Order: sequence, then C-alpha cells, then structure tokens
Amino acid sequence: MDVSSDPYLPYDGGGGDGIPLRELHKRGTHYTMTNGGSINSSTHLLDLLDEPIPGVGTYDDFHTIDWVREKCKDRERHRRINSKKKESAWEMTKSLYDAWSGWLVVTLTGLASGALAGLIDIAADWMTDLKEGICLSALWFNHEQCCWGSNETTFEERDKCPQWKTWAELIIGQAEGPGSYIMNYIMYIFWALSFAFLAVSLVKVFAPYACGSGIPEIKTILSGFIIRGYLGKWTLMIKTITLVLAVASGLSLGKEGPLVHVACCCGNIFSYLFPKYSTNEAKKREVLSAASAAGVSVAFGAPIGGVLFSLEEVSYYFPLKTLWRSFFAALVAAFVLRSINPFGNSRLVLFYVEYHTPWYLFELLPFILLGVFGGLWGAFFIRANIAWCRRRKSTKFGKYPVLEVIIVAAITAVIAFPNPYTRLNTSELIKELFTDCGPLESSSLCDYRNDMNASKIVDDIPDRPAGTGVYSAIWQLCLALIFKIIMTVFTFGIKVPSGLFIPSMAIGAIAGRIVGIAVEQLAYYHHDWFIFKEWCEVGADCITPGLYAMVGAAACLGGVTRMTVSLVVIVFELTGGLEYIVPLMAAVMTSKWVGDAFGREGIYEAHIRLNGYPFLDAKEEFTHTTLAADVMRPRRSDPPLAVLTQDNMTVEDIENLINETSYNGFPVIMSKESQRLVGFALRRDLTIAIESARKKQEGIVGSSRVCFAQHTPSLPAESPRPLKLRSILDMSPFTVTDHTPMEIVVDIFRKLGLRQCLVTHNGIVLGIITKKNILEHLEQLKQHVEPLVIRYIRSHN
Repeated sequence: MDVSSDPYLPYDGGGGDGIPLRELHKRGTHYTMTNGGSINSSTHLLDLLDEPIPGVGTYDDFHTIDWVREKCKDRERHRRINSKKKESAWEMTKSLYDAWSGWLVVTLTGLASGALAGLIDIAADWMTDLKEGICLSALWFNHEQCCWGSNETTFEERDKCPQWKTWAELIIGQAEGPGSYIMNYIMYIFWALSFAFLAVSLVKVFAPYACGSGIPEIKTILSGFIIRGYLGKWTLMIKTITLVLAVASGLSLGKEGPLVHVACCCGNIFSYLFPKYSTNEAKKREVLSAASAAGVSVAFGAPIGGVLFSLEEVSYYFPLKTLWRSFFAALVAAFVLRSINPFGNSRLVLFYVEYHTPWYLFELLPFILLGVFGGLWGAFFIRANIAWCRRRKSTKFGKYPVLEVIIVAAITAVIAFPNPYTRLNTSELIKELFTDCGPLESSSLCDYRNDMNASKIVDDIPDRPAGTGVYSAIWQLCLALIFKIIMTVFTFGIKVPSGLFIPSMAIGAIAGRIVGIAVEQLAYYHHDWFIFKEWCEVGADCITPGLYAMVGAAACLGGVTRMTVSLVVIVFELTGGLEYIVPLMAAVMTSKWVGDAFGREGIYEAHIRLNGYPFLDAKEEFTHTTLAADVMRPRRSDPPLAVLTQDNMTVEDIENLINETSYNGFPVIMSKESQRLVGFALRRDLTIAIESARKKQEGIVGSSRVCFAQHTPSLPAESPRPLKLRSILDMSPFTVTDHTPMEIVVDIFRKLGLRQCLVTHNGIVLGIITKKNILEHLEQLKQHVEPLVIRYIRSHN
C-alpha cells in the first residue's frame, strides 16, 4: 500500500520495517525476508575510507534505526573531541559547546513548549467563549476576563455583566425567552461546525500528520522508528493552530496528548541546531524523551509527573542522563507557563482544590468501586474505539475525513447545548466537579438545604440534605456521562488533534461526583449505621464529593492508558491534593487490574498495533517455546537467502541483486562453498557507495570486482580496478544459533534495539530474523496460529 493512498496513514507506506503486519500476507513470502539493518559494536564503522562516503549510515523513511551503531558513532565522536580538546583554545571551546549542547537543546525545548502551551490555553479559552458571545469592551477578552472589571455583577449571577453580550442580544436584541435560546443554540452550532471544519481542512491540506493524539507515534519514534515529517515545522505550526480550533469546537477531546506531540516537534526542530543530535538518531531520541516530559509538564502543570510519564509510558531508552535533562526541560517549561499565567489564578495547576476534610478508612470501599468502574470503562473504550477505527479504515467512510469530523461536531454540538454540563468546556466541567461546596459556591451541585440556625460562615460546612438543585444536577450529570462515553469513542481518532486525557478524566469525575453525593446523603440520613457511627457525627462534615470526582477521574484515565505511578503523581500535582494520594493509588491500581483482566494493552499500544507500527512492547511477556529456527527467514518454501561473497562478485552482480530483491541488507560470506559469515552490508550503504565510486573513482565499471576483505586478491593485469567496500561492512553483526529460544531473541531485540540478527549453525549462515518477523510471529501466537515453519534444522540433528 502506498502512502499516497491515504495521507493520514503514515504507517501504510514505505518499505523495510514500516510495513504493517496486516499487509504481510498480501505481499508473499519473498518480501517478508526483509533484512532490517546492521548491528555494529566495533570501531570499524567510522574507520571508513580516507574520505567518508556521504549518506552512508543514514536511514530511509519508515525504517528502524540501528541503536548499537548509533551509540558506537557517538562514542567515536566523543573520543575524537576529547583527543583534540588540548590542541588549542578553539578545540577546547568546541568541546565545551558539545558538552553543554544537551542542556541547551532541552532548555530551548522547555521554553518553546511553555510558550506554545500558554498561547494554546489562552486562545482556546477565548474561542470556546466565542461560541456563546463576545466582549464588546475588549474583543480579546474571554467571558471571565470581560466581567472582571465590572461593578454590576451579582453574587448569584457573577458571570453576567453589561460588557458581555450573547449572540442573541447582538442579533435579535433579546437576552431572555425562547427566541434568545434558539438564536444562541444556532450560533453555538454554527461556531462549533466552523471551528471543526477549519481544523480538519488545515490538517488535510497542510499537515496530515497533525491529526490525532500523537502519543502512539511518539512511542514508536522513540523506539527507533523513522517517520519523516512527523515532528517537522509544518506539523508543529498546523497542530498548534488546529488544536485550538478542535478544543474550541466543543468536541469530546483534550489538548494534553497533542501538547506532548507539540513539545516533541520543538525538541526535534531544536536538535538540528546541534550536530551532536542532528547527525545521530539515538541521541536525538534522548531529546525527544525530555520533550515528552516538558509536554506533560505544561499540559497539566505537573513537571514531576511529566518526567515519570516519559519514563513509564513513552520512552524506550531512558538513561540517567536523560532523566536529569527531562527534569530540567519540565522545570523550564513549567516556569514559562507559570510566567504566562494562562488560567489567571496565579497557579501552575489546572484544577487546584482545597479540601478541609480528611478521608476515612471506610471510604476506600467506594474509591475501589470507582477503580473498578475506571477499569471497565477503559476496557470498553479500548475495544469500542479500536473496532470503530478499524471499521473506518476498512470502509468508504474513512475516505471522507472532513465529512466525518463535521458529522461528529454537529452531533456533539446539537446534543451538548441543552445540558449545561456538556455545554461547558471540559476542563471547566472537571474543575466544577472537583470543587468542594463552600459558602461562596453558587453551582447547582451545591444547592443543599441549609440549616437556618447557622449564624456564621465557616469553611467546614456540615453534611446537609440535598436540595432540588442537587437532584436536578445528578440527572443532568447522568445524561452527560452517557453522552461523553458515546461521543469519546467516536471522537478519538478523527482527523483533528485529539487528546484522550481530559475526556477520560471528565467521565471519571462525573461518575465520582455522583457516587460522592450518594455516599454523602447515605451518611447524612443513616449516620447511626455502624460504618458511619464511629467517625461521622451529626452536623459534621464527613464526606467530600469533590474528592470522589478526583479519584474517579484518575481511575478512568488509568483504565484507558494503564498508567500507574506517573498518573497518581500527575493527578496530585494537578489538584494539589497530596493528602489524598492513598485513595488515588488504590483506585488507579484497581482500575489497572480490572482493565488488564480484559486485555493488557492500553489505548496507545492498541493504536500502535492497529496501525501496524514496528513496536516491541517491553511490558509484554513472551511465554512460548518456539526457537529461532521457527521464525527465521528463509523458510523451506522460500527462495534461498540472498548473500554477498567476500571477493567473488562484481559491481554488476551486486547491482542486479539489489534491483531484483527488496531486502534492506545482505549477509556477506566467505564463499558459496563455505557459507561462513564475514559481516553484513546494508542495501542503502551499498547503493550509495557504488554510486559514489562511479562518480569519484576512475576505472570503476560493471565488471569491477567488489572486495569486502581486508586485502585485495590478486587479479589479472587487464582486469578493471577493484572496488573496496570493506569500510561499509559491519564486521560484527549480531548472531544467534538456530536453537536459541525465541524468548531470549525477543529480549535481545527489546534491550538492544536491534533491527535484525543473523541465525547461524556452527558458523554457517542459515537465515535472518528481523524486527518485523518477530512482530509477525507474536501476532500469530496471539491469534493462536501455529507458525507455518517446518523445523528442518532439528530434523538434521
């Protein structure tokens, strides 16, 4: 399948390791023997010709990097700089610049991430309020800012002021009544559709990679996969603009996941300013890990949670040095965001809460029940969303992304407007659900029947019977819960920037608030029950419904993503509720256990598998008893393994082999008779080296002998000049024997980041195992399909 067939599917194009598993059976066995790359642990890699061949050692699009070779290149570069730094002051300066470049690039990434996040927050708030009205005194103010300076607001209607005009007041001159309601309804739908249409159009025309969350692709890129343009400047620009539009349209999505993508784009762009990172794909991924931490830091105002998120959820390779730089990038990004103060509350956190009541041991039971709900929601959402995304890919509906976005936005806007809780911006909804009912709260969620004997306002308001406003709010919240569950399934994955953190937290917060109010009323009316009698006296403030909303939000997000440690830290940083870390831990762990009972994959891993990305999940256990011989290519029915000989092939022979096959590399053997392994040569390096030799070296023709050996064999005097290609040969390719258990092979691939390894028997090359072969094998085992391999090696022993 070609990339151009659908510009939104980066995983459906290219060659090598980028071929989706779902396409393997269509391509035949000949293609599946793709040799993925080279493993080099020797210094021969950089000990090239006197004049290095430009382009050798680089990677094609939709291919996997060679981690071992990249680390070797970096060590050699470091040795070269250290050996020269004492020669002159200039070399010493270059050495210091190289040493500090890592800190400089993460500083720039943090600064850019914080600034862009602040800009996105401010613009999204303004455009969200634009759906309801406009501030005549200052058009750039949102609703809250417009009424800050007004002296005509009242306590009950603090959001109403003469400076803020609804669209009904501006168009038909009515502030109340059916006509006003209908006009505001129409304008709400108009703006929602306009924002959604503009967002999807910009994505489709300018940057197809700007759609979606971005986290599945970031995880795949950090594991070593190359997706050209995914972290480019056009993607950054369009994702920033369309993220604001998508959030303002009212769709059931969040900006937190896409902010990680935005931060990684910043990290990728800034890494090109420093040769240490621009020329080394493995080093560049260290910057991207730090950028991921900065992205979560500005998304939630949670710098420590961002570092843990990068470590637990997205990073494939996370050395201690990257931990420090991730911490620093998150710190810088959070500092910039705090300086911008986009929320206008002089706080970094998004949902700051201040509860006055401690939690009690009995409450662990409803907290665990919320964890069960979160796990069930996560399992349901993953299955439903993946089923819908798979249907979108396999039907004509997926060919009309603009129409899909317009339909989803129209349904969302039409259903959301009548319900005040779905009409609210999702972040504002979560904030209201988290908030404890104090004496100054005017929300209907706080419409309790007050004790007429209370003479003074205190922080700890005792539990009271619910009033009509609370019961009305519960019904509205139940409808909002159903609406959010359904719409989030269909919204995540459409062709606009769409995050999942905030919608999942909203669903959990709604469920948690309903449970909290139920427990509160139970404690009020049945305070003499043994479960309440010891700690909940009459007139005491025992239950905090906002706490239940916070725990429910964490549980539902944990059920969807299967995060644990980083999620708990993010939530308590997000709310400032450090005292309630035990309930959060209990709920998150329960949601993970319940979700894992239905399937161990989180939503991001499920989308990685759906898209066919070559990602080996380190969390997945391999429990089968297959051997390397069962997985290696070629199989008995396949053509023999394509190999190069050490000094018996001509330039024309190699060019013919390259043109006739699609493999990405070839084992080099001593001779056809001995079949003993000498090394491994990449297809790309061979092509570049031959083209370069034809241009720069005289006498290189099609009949020139190609020599991979250290010494050129003696040739007849009339023979054309031989071509020496030992410099591009990997002299130490990674090998395993045919009897090596696949459990060990899979572990080697995960921990070393291999592209392929060769399979030998007594030093004789038998075949090759690529990363894609392993993924295909794992997929077959998941589906309980026996590998179609005849273990002919065992039969010979």
